[in-house]
Amino acid sequence: MFSVDTTLHPGTQRPDELVPSRYALRIGEIDALVVSDGVLPLPTSTMATNADPADLANWLDHMFMPPDAFDWPLNVMVARSGDQTILIDAGLGSQFSGFPRAGQFPQRLEAAGIALESVTDVVITHMHMDHVGGLLADGVKQRLRPDVRIHVAAAEVEFWTSPDFSHTVMPKPVPGVLRSTATSFYNEYRDNLRIFQDRHEVAPGVVVRLTGGHTPGHSVVDLVSGGERLMFAGDAMFPVGFDHPDWHNGFEHDPEESARVRIRLFQELVETRGLLVAAHLPFPSIGRVAADGDAFRWVPIIWDY
Repeated sequence: MFSVDTTLHPGTQRPDELVPSRYALRIGEIDALVVSDGVLPLPTSTMATNADPADLANWLDHMFMPPDAFDWPLNVMVARSGDQTILIDAGLGSQFSGFPRAGQFPQRLEAAGIALESVTDVVITHMHMDHVGGLLADGVKQRLRPDVRIHVAAAEVEFWTSPDFSHTVMPKPVPGVLRSTATSFYNEYRDNLRIFQDRHEVAPGVVVRLTGGHTPGHSVVDLVSGGERLMFAGDAMFPVGFDHPDWHNGFEHDPEESARVRIRLFQELVETRGLLVAAHLPFPSIGRVAADGDAFRWVPIIWDY
């Protein structure tokens, strides 16, 4: 199991952070750690671009969420299988102004006792800036192994050579930043990329597979060991998606396909009863999915202390 430092530092009366930012669990023989990269504020209108604004307002009120803007959770994961340590997504990074509470994963990983130097593999679910930006933060590449393997779908790399934003509904500055960040990531790490087509086993019991939808190369990661399973679903689902899986998120490049992917993955999780972690569910975002008529129900785990 990951060794997580929860001790108080000398001269303090409490841990450095008020709330926990990492959660460890075990999937058979695979150690896993969910790490919060922080939160970033987004307009609530991006949550459901095809919904009646009144319906979205009612859902937000029902969920005790503010009507205009909300804090978007950012989660990454580390898995240890055999002699490999795999980072799944890398958060936002610290190079974007206006998001001071995001880009936390490097120091939080360090605080958990996991050195960047120990990472053998990185899996990128897709190349949006809040999933690759952390690899561009100051000092991160210098600490990663020169031979670190970065796994990303061929369709994703191809998409970002000339990305299509015609079906997205994003805040005005975002597309340009997404495009430039994806380009910087590719240029910085092209020699480390391990391109896969549809499915690739990164380590024993750790498999990345193409889903498409959110982006053409969007992928999910399955941890399967000892009869247990967990899916890291990237941006395939968001909090509103359980109640309204057909609502489109403004950051989806193919909203119709995204809804189909979301429903298909929800149905898979209902059938397998496997655990779910997603990049933008509230930390630690670990739970199961149950069918609820034409919608779904999120069942969070009970924390194991």
